[in-house]
Amino acid sequence: MKKRVCFMGTPQFAVGILDALLTCEIELVAVVTQPDKKVGRKQEVTASPVKIEALKHQIPVFQPEKIGSLGDEIIALDLDLIVTCAYGQFIPERILNTPRYGAINVHASLLPKYRGGAPIHKAIINGESQSGISLMRMVKKMDAGDILFQEACPIHIDDDVQTLHDRLMDLGSKMIKEHLPKLFDEGIVSHPQDESIVSFAYNITAEEEFVDFNRPLLDVYNQIRGLHPWPVAHAIFDGKKVKLYKVRMLKQTLGDLPGTILGLMDEGLAVSTHDGILLIDELQLEGKKRMRAQAFYQGVGKQWLKRKFD
Repeated sequence: MKKRVCFMGTPQFAVGILDALLTCEIELVAVVTQPDKKVGRKQEVTASPVKIEALKHQIPVFQPEKIGSLGDEIIALDLDLIVTCAYGQFIPERILNTPRYGAINVHASLLPKYRGGAPIHKAIINGESQSGISLMRMVKKMDAGDILFQEACPIHIDDDVQTLHDRLMDLGSKMIKEHLPKLFDEGIVSHPQDESIVSFAYNITAEEEFVDFNRPLLDVYNQIRGLHPWPVAHAIFDGKKVKLYKVRMLKQTLGDLPGTILGLMDEGLAVSTHDGILLIDELQLEGKKRMRAQAFYQGVGKQWLKRKFD
């Protein structure tokens, strides 16, 4: 008889794990995801990516406002295992302890580093050279359960959140396919996390999206690519937001104060930093459309020459 599994997840990253489970020799009896929410300027009610994918495969979907209210329904599913990935709510012990083989989580970092909701963003922002996937047992404390399986993934100097997200999603999918059968072995060995080296990756705040050019070039570069393509970094010019998208580094200085707009260099808008020049390839002025640096400079950009970001 196939093992009965429930999956809990919400964003696109979790869709990769859901799709991997659909290829495994199990019975995926239910999916739990966050409630539909209003998004965009038009505030259109939108289902989560996981819900959309689950409905394509006729899998029953639960969307509780609070997961704790779903306890009786989860018990009634007679589960062997719960698999979670970026679900978005703390799951109470009553539910975690329901399945015969417990609950596991797929987390996008090499735990115990970067526990929390933004491990991909923070790994890039902090200039890490590698990330990875951890398959861990679920406990009440955030991302603190014993590690079952772990695999590293390099972070390249030109990676942004999207490219690393996609590579980690593929890695997580591969690991689920490879290791899921082992999770039903009662003799499986797990390893506790080293609490002395724990770090956290809490969700990005609005303050963390602001770019201060008075810092080293590499730090500024890492911050911007670590927020691209979402939620997007910004600087302030004349009191208005300027969103910064794709950027490059030019390791030279011209003696200008950090934040000074130097003009167009190698098709990018050049801005001085503490120890080098940042080339902005795409940007968006508040209330305007996103545009390439060349188009911007041929328009209002020339008026910004030798002026500074706030």
